[in-house]
Amino acid sequence: MPTMADVARSAGVSVATVSHVLNGTRPVLPATRRAVLDAIDELAYTPNTLARSLVTSRTRSIGLAVSAISNPYFTEILQGVEATALEHGYSLLLADPHDDPRHERTVVQLLHERRVDGLIVAPSADPRELLAYVRRHKVPTVLLDRLVEESATGAPPLDQVCAESTGPTARLVTHLAGLGHRRIGLVAGLGGLSTTGERIAGYRQGLASAGLPHDERLVVHGDSESTGGERATTALLSLAAPPTALVTANNAMTIGALRALRERGLSVPEDIALCCFDDFAWADLFSPRLTAIAQPSRELGAEAVQVLLDRLAEPDRPARTVRLPSAFVHRSSCGCPEEPRQRPGPGERPERAEPSEYRTARKGTVA
Repeated sequence: MPTMADVARSAGVSVATVSHVLNGTRPVLPATRRAVLDAIDELAYTPNTLARSLVTSRTRSIGLAVSAISNPYFTEILQGVEATALEHGYSLLLADPHDDPRHERTVVQLLHERRVDGLIVAPSADPRELLAYVRRHKVPTVLLDRLVEESATGAPPLDQVCAESTGPTARLVTHLAGLGHRRIGLVAGLGGLSTTGERIAGYRQGLASAGLPHDERLVVHGDSESTGGERATTALLSLAAPPTALVTANNAMTIGALRALRERGLSVPEDIALCCFDDFAWADLFSPRLTAIAQPSRELGAEAVQVLLDRLAEPDRPARTVRLPSAFVHRSSCGCPEEPRQRPGPGERPERAEPSEYRTARKGTVA
């Protein structure tokens, strides 16, 4: 196999110059850089990643720990993380903490022992062991999707990236209230998660804006899973005065809610209106099509990588929280008339539409 010395001879430069081009450790003149890259292509040279990591103390790898990888929301986040990591020359190591604090601590340690340069973690409902580990070992870490409660100083404990939840959930509630619904149920997520707390807060905010009373019996936790969503929906439908509309707080619970409604022989929206948090590929295929809040999942993954790279470049910079906007996708499960869909032209593939709010407000807010 060709060596770095072979590349240096072919390019007419020193081995040190080849190393600087490969590792980005020192600026190199464009012409010299081009000559090195041409020699690499001509010789089909493959850098020795292990040797490079010994020199630079970097493996150019990122550890990603997210639960429910089968969930389309996290799958799209993964795509954003992977694409952006590869774009910057980083590989990805993936682990599933299963939303279990002990297992979360174990997989984070295993990723760290693989000498990843940094971590991106969607934390569990009890991330104390996770936080203690990454702080003790000074592992550059970005929290994704779920926020950790800020310290007494008001500063976030680590860099964090998430989507807006409170306002968008309130919008679902006020939309249903505007259609005449007075008993609106919420299938809430797993207790202890920041996303669950924010969506409950948004639900209450929406009720208050619409002048509706808050009835604790209309909020049931579905634990962020399909079976839990089915169980929670069944409980809501069993009330003496059941809701006439439902808001489900994630896509897995939406599937469970639809299953429970089918078991009862109820039609959406004729018998009960339905709005959901999380848009996903299937939402546009149901009949009726699901009115939803769409999170910028791929953008969240890409932003988490960028924030981590910023942390690696400036280890002492203050921790920050980045929020990206979520979008209201108006379809017909809420009870509104079906809007005509534009059919693809000849040779075009039908694609999931990107909400206009993504196009006009991609950067989000930084705290």
